[in-house]
Amino acid sequence: MAIRVLAVGRKHESWVSDGIARYEKRLKKPFDLSWQFLPHSAREGEAARAEESERLLAKTTEPRDYVILLDERGRSIDSPAFSRTLGGALNASRPVTFLIGGAYGVDDTVHRRADFVLSLSKLVFPHQLVRLILAEQVYRAQEIAGRRSYHHE
Repeated sequence: MAIRVLAVGRKHESWVSDGIARYEKRLKKPFDLSWQFLPHSAREGEAARAEESERLLAKTTEPRDYVILLDERGRSIDSPAFSRTLGGALNASRPVTFLIGGAYGVDDTVHRRADFVLSLSKLVFPHQLVRLILAEQVYRAQEIAGRRSYHHE
C-alpha cells in the first residue's frame, strides 16, 4: 500500500526530482510514495480553484482513503505527530492520499473530503518546494516510527 500524492502542476523540476529521489530511495513499505500530477486550469481565480478541486476529487474516490490536504491554513503539527498520523492510517489499512492544490488553492468540497488539513508552515512555499518537504517528512515519519536516529528531539 503506497502513500499517494496528487498534485496540481507540472512534474518535478530536476532539482526537486533529485531531492525527492534521495528520500524515496530510503523509504520502505508502507512508507513508499507515488506521485500523480494533474494539469493546472487555464482559468484564473475561483474558476481555476473549482476546476482543479473537481480534478482532485475525481482522483480521490475511495471512501476508505485517509486524505491529507496540504493547506497553509491547516493544522500545524510536529514531526512525531505527523508520524503518528501517518502510522495510524497505515496501521488501520487505510491508504493515504496527500492533496496539493494549485496556485489558487482548493474549494470547500476538497476541505470537506479531507480527513486532515495539514499546514507545513504558516509561510507559503512554491509547490515544487512543498513536494520536497513532504518527501522528507514522510521519510522522517518512517524513521520516527522505526525509532531510528534520523530525528532528534
